[in-house]
Amino acid sequence: VQLVESGGGLVQPGGSLRLSCVASGFPFSSYTMSWLRQVPGKERERVAAIGSAGGTTNYADSVKGRFTISRDNAKNTVYLQMNSLKPEDTAVYYCTRGNYWGQGTQVTVSS
Repeated sequence: VQLVESGGGLVQPGGSLRLSCVASGFPFSSYTMSWLRQVPGKERERVAAIGSAGGTTNYADSVKGRFTISRDNAKNTVYLQMNSLKPEDTAVYYCTRGNYWGQGTQVTVSS
């Protein structure tokens, strides 16, 4: 299993970013995928999850209405569109499938 995230960076409050995660080594279209985030010293938080066919999604209350998770099973890719970003969204974001994690991508929201 390999999960490779990209798309992080520095953005001003109110801005947007789209994270991508390319998966390989397993039948991607058969698995629920999730995005988690981690801030040093804080508990990790599952931000969003999407069912195998993409029809079911759920979100942490902290990001509802601002973040959208989606997937393209033809491209073995899951996305996280993040809008109206806030400084408290600053974290390392990880793409996960069960106990498998990517290397993470840093998102920093700051003016």
